Amino acid sequence: MYCPNCGKEYSQKVNFCCHCGTAMFTPAPAVKKPLTLSRKDKKIAGVCGGFAEYAELDPTIVRIVWLVASIFSGVGFIAYLIAWIVMPEGPEVAQASAAMAATAQPAPSK
Repeated sequence: MYCPNCGKEYSQKVNFCCHCGTAMFTPAPAVKKPLTLSRKDKKIAGVCGGFAEYAELDPTIVRIVWLVASIFSGVGFIAYLIAWIVMPEGPEVAQASAAMAATAQPAPSK
């Protein structure tokens, strides 16, 4: 492995060159998913399910935190209504599963 900037050779895989500090490779860009109302994990409007999908958390935990915020501060109820109005609808469940199936790798045949 060689540094693309200074040409220093490394016998092991390294992230940065110790001489010039250049990155040895560029990481893949992270895919940003939009914050939308959930269609598959919906109790009232899909707000908590949408936040759970966005943050990759369990929807039950998000609902409990939202409920505690609503009871103790009163902000949770107003925030839920605003999120319900502002957040766009998520994609159809059939479209989402078809898109996931298209990107999934087929199983090896025997």
